[in-house]
Amino acid sequence: MQTLESGRAAAAGEAWEDAWRTLTEADREEALSPPDLELLADAAWWAGHPDESVEALERAYAGHLAAGMDLDAARVAILLGYLAVRRLAMSVASGWRAIAAGLLEDQPESRVHAVMRTFELAEIVAARGEMEEGLRVADDVIALARRTGSRDSESEAKAIKGYALIATGHWMEGLSLIDEASAIALAGDAGLRSASDVYCLTIAACRDMADIRRAGEWTDKADQWMTRHSLGGYPGVCRVHRAELKRLQGDWPEAEREALDACQELERYRILDGVALAQYEVGEIRLRMGDLAGAEEAFTKAYESGHDPQPGLALLMLARGRADEAARALKRSLDKGSNRSNLVTRLSLLPAQVEVALARGDLVTARLAAEEIEQLAGEFDQPLFGAVVLTVRGEVAMQEGDVPAAIDLLGRAWRKWNEIGIPYDSARARALLGQAHVAADEVDLARMELGAARSVFERLGAKPDLRQVEGVLFSLDPGRAGERVTRTFMFTDIVTSTDLIGIIGDERWESLLAWHDRTLRAAFTEHRGVEANHTRDGFFVAFDRPIDAVEAAVTIQRRLASHRREHGFAPSVRIGIHADEATLDGDDYRGRGVHLASRVGSVAAGDEILISAATLAGSDGIPHPVSDQRAVELKGIEEPVMLHAVDWKAIAG
Repeated sequence: MQTLESGRAAAAGEAWEDAWRTLTEADREEALSPPDLELLADAAWWAGHPDESVEALERAYAGHLAAGMDLDAARVAILLGYLAVRRLAMSVASGWRAIAAGLLEDQPESRVHAVMRTFELAEIVAARGEMEEGLRVADDVIALARRTGSRDSESEAKAIKGYALIATGHWMEGLSLIDEASAIALAGDAGLRSASDVYCLTIAACRDMADIRRAGEWTDKADQWMTRHSLGGYPGVCRVHRAELKRLQGDWPEAEREALDACQELERYRILDGVALAQYEVGEIRLRMGDLAGAEEAFTKAYESGHDPQPGLALLMLARGRADEAARALKRSLDKGSNRSNLVTRLSLLPAQVEVALARGDLVTARLAAEEIEQLAGEFDQPLFGAVVLTVRGEVAMQEGDVPAAIDLLGRAWRKWNEIGIPYDSARARALLGQAHVAADEVDLARMELGAARSVFERLGAKPDLRQVEGVLFSLDPGRAGERVTRTFMFTDIVTSTDLIGIIGDERWESLLAWHDRTLRAAFTEHRGVEANHTRDGFFVAFDRPIDAVEAAVTIQRRLASHRREHGFAPSVRIGIHADEATLDGDDYRGRGVHLASRVGSVAAGDEILISAATLAGSDGIPHPVSDQRAVELKGIEEPVMLHAVDWKAIAG
């Protein structure tokens, strides 16, 4: 009895791990009653033991049923159905819902009936996407919740109705209703699970409506609330939203890390619908950074978890030259019934349809899509949708040959994106503006706009866009392709990769290699490096300054070491750094300086960073200790080269 009381006290104090362990021990001493089994289920869930939570709920259901407590049995059955939906076990969910419906059939109206109707409302709106039907049902559910005093159901039903209103263009009314639902959650009138769902719906609605500031504020507020209550699982959904915000704001490496962390937490809790959103976000980030294989992997995982990976997958197809497939994929998504009623979903798909149609030379489809975007955006008074309208209209005007209109529209577009604080789309509109100036034979203006876009793409790590802009710039100044430039070159290489393949096998090697590439590319982007070439096991990267190359190298070695400590293994990578003149050749470099940098990398040991003494002497200094210089014979280099090893393990001074 004492153990049981301790477990109840721990649960009351939201010490979920202690409550789970103590209540589990009490259950071993003597089988818990159905109410205490529900308490055990709550503690197990919030402490990160979802399977044990479901098991406890199933026992609680059986106990209530055996005791003739049909209402309580129905309430637990509804919760089990809800958890099955989050695990994407739809047949199981249908079974539990049928059981609950049968138990409630002859019962007088109660809070459990309100919970059941709210579950049905969520299915109509979230699963089937039938917004108009959801709006018809929502008022009845809210009225039932009020009659029975179910604050949980009232707050959730209001949030769902608000979401449906926004999706159908009634955004002011929808936001007002969502604010009301959130206020109930904030006041503590709703249970922890209901309040968490309301927060998630609120953030999703703000995101869908393109209210980036509001979405960020609610994400922070929800995260603080969940931390205060020591809740596990649902913060993973907040991480997905935070990743999306960071992507929009241009912090792509951090956005990818946030999304991957969200995947791990959500998989642990079996919130697989959330995993799908997180994987889609990973795909969007990788696509922009030019990691097409990584993007495909993420989009595939999102699809496997039940999320339509559009428009990202279609844009990936376009990047691989499969424009016709991309067009068909987008048409399928746009033709879905749920997307015809959900205006914000259509607004997310139509800009991609414009881009794909223009790539195929299909001006009719592009023009119709642009007109629909403008019409739908008029339903929402949001700056982001206005920026989208200006961009697609500018793209279409350019293809139609109306260059003055394109220059006007795209000039307004990049400034609008810039005001909102979304650098990638701003740079993309500016790159299009540069091409419009080329068409107008305004070469100086074109160079300025393209150069500005190039700087942003380089900082973001948007490699495909960077290459495209560089190509246009080179076409304006063909002599530049032979230009001599000074850069700091870095070469990386996995040590004994052939041996590793033999040890871990091809499949695990491919997975490890993909992780290695993402980790290194994130470090290059953070420190303003531009990838010039990628071999199977390593990278050739150029930096403007030696300090940036050194910091990128230190970041790489530390992240590999951290992964080694936390997960037991990471590949051993050697890195060489040398600054010199080279000949610029597209986005690649050639010449003796590149050859020397490659040789510096080849003599580094595993986990070592070598830098040439000349590079170190010519820099403004680096905040890391270095070894005494040593003379090294390098293949193909006549004189010995003096090298230092950078001590990346020491704290920067």
